[in-house]
Amino acid sequence: MAFVARALRRSKPLISSRCPVTVASCRWISPTAAAGSPEAGAAVAPADPELPRPREPVGGARVELPSNSEDALEVFVDGHAVRIPKGFTVLQACEVAGVDIPRFCYHSRLSIAGNCRMCLVEVEKSPKPVASCAMPALPGMKIKTNTPVAKKAREGVMEFLLMNHPLDCPICDQGGECDLQDQSMAFGADRGRFTEMKRSVVDKNLGPLVKTVMTRCIQCTRCVRFATEVAGVQDLGILGRGSGEEIGTYVERLMTSELSGNVIDICPVGALTSKPFAFKARNWELKNTETIDVTDAVGSNIRVDSRGPEVMRIVPRINEDINEEWISDKTRFCYDGLKRQRLNDPMIRGPDGRFKAVTWRDALAVVAEVLQQVKPQEITGVAGKLSDAESMMALKDFVNRMGSDKVLCEGNGPSPPADLRSNYLMNTSVAGLEKADVFLLVGTQPRVEAAMVNARIRKTVRATQAKVGYIGAPADFNYDHEHLGTGPQTLVEIAEGQHPFCSVLQSAKNPVIIAGAGLFEREDQDAIFSTIQTLAKKYNVTRPDWNGLNVLLLHAAQAAALDLGLVANPAESIKSAKFLYLMGADDINLDKLPEDAFVVYQGHHGDKAVYRANVILPSSAFSEKEGTYENTEGCTQWTIPAVPTVGDARDDWKIIRALSEVAGAQLPYDSLQAVRDRISTVAPNLIHVDEREPSTISAEVKPPVKQQVSSTPFKTIVENFYMTDAITRASKIMAQCSASLLKK
Repeated sequence: MAFVARALRRSKPLISSRCPVTVASCRWISPTAAAGSPEAGAAVAPADPELPRPREPVGGARVELPSNSEDALEVFVDGHAVRIPKGFTVLQACEVAGVDIPRFCYHSRLSIAGNCRMCLVEVEKSPKPVASCAMPALPGMKIKTNTPVAKKAREGVMEFLLMNHPLDCPICDQGGECDLQDQSMAFGADRGRFTEMKRSVVDKNLGPLVKTVMTRCIQCTRCVRFATEVAGVQDLGILGRGSGEEIGTYVERLMTSELSGNVIDICPVGALTSKPFAFKARNWELKNTETIDVTDAVGSNIRVDSRGPEVMRIVPRINEDINEEWISDKTRFCYDGLKRQRLNDPMIRGPDGRFKAVTWRDALAVVAEVLQQVKPQEITGVAGKLSDAESMMALKDFVNRMGSDKVLCEGNGPSPPADLRSNYLMNTSVAGLEKADVFLLVGTQPRVEAAMVNARIRKTVRATQAKVGYIGAPADFNYDHEHLGTGPQTLVEIAEGQHPFCSVLQSAKNPVIIAGAGLFEREDQDAIFSTIQTLAKKYNVTRPDWNGLNVLLLHAAQAAALDLGLVANPAESIKSAKFLYLMGADDINLDKLPEDAFVVYQGHHGDKAVYRANVILPSSAFSEKEGTYENTEGCTQWTIPAVPTVGDARDDWKIIRALSEVAGAQLPYDSLQAVRDRISTVAPNLIHVDEREPSTISAEVKPPVKQQVSSTPFKTIVENFYMTDAITRASKIMAQCSASLLKK
């Protein structure tokens, strides 16, 4: 929208005169090393009164100059000197100088195409305008971005782009957030000279997620480059040439990538839009809430757009350390599950087996009465995979106050390695994976378990030709890899130096091992992790300056549950339970639960566990509450409520707090802050939001393991990428994806 603002300033100078601009916060860009001090800033202020004062880099970007002065160079943008690293393009130099250059085909995370020509600027001694996105900046280069030549060139390019573009703005879903609208307003002419028939293009069917109106396409090729470079699928390409050029799939097929929805964000026009969001709302009608995703353990940063009580869409937020600016299709399109199969009121199962809606007072009284009749050791609490830290802390405190220590989180297995944080976190960090040169994946398939981690591995493989070895069930990867074996025996061979892949690990500078959290469910998990520790020590995977030993968790609640100590054995706890409290736990195995056990289900969806429940207590989903989550690398983040709760639902920790009072074991906190104060005494790292606290204790303090590895091969943990939890299973969009995109 910066282009619209600039156009308004040009057309109505009175606007700027009525709104005084404060210049005290401007940061000077100077070639001198001492420019950070106020004195130096004053000393290098421009002497020419006609030159405008330098602006901050576009978008508040920070530019780190290399320590060696020979690796930096100086260019002049509109008369101002700017120091940039070698290898920067003219467009990047202009951005550092605070000049926003219009562009369509250029994207900072994709390769340079240089085919839209909208970024033309004038360079001194150049006979004609140059494409700034593709031209490397040279020492002493004098760049002019606002001359009549540059303006005329952009105007001409815009006229050509609009020549075949349909007048669809009133019915186009991109309206209001369209680059073509903004830039035609700021840089285009006030009339067109084209009087011939506009061309039209047949729409393509890319699947249930991406809607195509290919007549609007301007052939910027962003989607083609994204699919090839980031998503790793060869689904899109350019067909034809000249006026017959169009983007398509050559033969009719669906776009099968788990990242396909990102083409909606990078398309600068309305050619690729969200099919589920089509004609639902305009972007200026929506309330934006910045929160995080909980459908996997990565914690991707997202923005929830809502209108009234309904979530209308989910789009990514930029976070360079976690998801960059991409999100998976499951994260983006599962939102319709938030309004389907919801639990609205407390319910009690009657003698006829049917549920009857009751008040909160009656429901809590029934649960408290049963609690008084069972023995303390027969009480078990299970936290679900979407639970936040506050609710798990309250559940653990409540069950402990009732005299039991049987509290667990689904997915953590019979004896999770919770003694050291380094045993269950991604110690390298998601962004740190880019420094690796060898990956060894053990029992994990990142493409379906954590799509954003897989995207980071693919980015590293493309950039540095890193080697990838994989031990596990046959899987579909979108980068070159070597399938070493299917079971733990291959891991033992590598640890003993008897496998050909040993030479690759031996020669690696920064090797990385990623073990899947599915290993927690195996009986020989101690032996497997001991073998991995041996392997890590032998091949320098862990050393003072590098920790390449990682565990890739599956669920949003896992890391916080292990931090808080929800580590009871599920099989033993459920087998002996006469009172089972399920807090959003739908995937826990209840086959061995006694027939006479009393089951309380507290959750937001009527999913699997509801059929076994005696009492249902409705709770709020992640989009309706403020909660703390820790992702797989140990970074603590908060969800922010975007919409009101459904029906008579309440936050999880509030329900447990109310139940504790009715049951006569009142918990000592009444507010969210008080719960977090309690968390700080158990796991202080969960209080430091948006910070990653690495584990500093070495795993060498662990006692030796006498258990032997089993010959049972590793199995696939995530069978259906699109349906992994209560929200995604309730989503109609995810059901369509599951039916049409998964290979039969």
